[in-house]
Amino acid sequence: MELVLFDLDGTLIHTDSDHAFGDFLIQEGWVDGAEFKTRNDAFYADYLAGKLDLPAYVTFSTSAWRKRPAVEALAVRERFMQQVMQPAITHKALELVRSHQQKGHLVAIVTATNEFVTIPIAQAFGIEHLIALQLVQQADGVYTGDIKGVPTFREGKIQRVEHWLNQLGRQRADFAAVHCYSDSINDLPLLEWATHPVATNPGQTLEAVAQQRAWPILRLFE
Repeated sequence: MELVLFDLDGTLIHTDSDHAFGDFLIQEGWVDGAEFKTRNDAFYADYLAGKLDLPAYVTFSTSAWRKRPAVEALAVRERFMQQVMQPAITHKALELVRSHQQKGHLVAIVTATNEFVTIPIAQAFGIEHLIALQLVQQADGVYTGDIKGVPTFREGKIQRVEHWLNQLGRQRADFAAVHCYSDSINDLPLLEWATHPVATNPGQTLEAVAQQRAWPILRLFE
């Protein structure tokens, strides 16, 4: 068996789902548009530059919806899926996922975006295993804005993948090959951990690394 790990934002979808969800909540009137957009864009710029303060971003990005009644939050997430995410899922990206699944590979999405935003996106791709950033919930189910456990970010992605494999009774050495697809320099540790790294729609920094190391470069959105 082979293992296949997909980053999500910028890799399988031609947008950042967390950033896009923030923009959608502005359209829905859930937040102060000008102030929220300024901060949302600034955090996204930090992410692209590889200097994101992840705990601060998670607290900020979830503030727009986590104190709303669950039924309202789930309803706005469904509208977001239908209006923004479904159109962002391309045939080419779906074909790539299906090609691995049809070969019997173990496929997972590994993303730094939180589980609330990404669960329905993984379902839309038909990917059973989602390793996403987990959020702390109170006893009443309300999210606190804090990160639960190890975040799926940079080296944390490796820790979370290894923990997930252990839960399945497996380890990295069990696989004939480990494929990793990502667009982001933030995923360099996970790409190096894989036996078959693929720079997918890479940013400028990751593309330079891929060229230097003769990694394949895949462009899904051209």
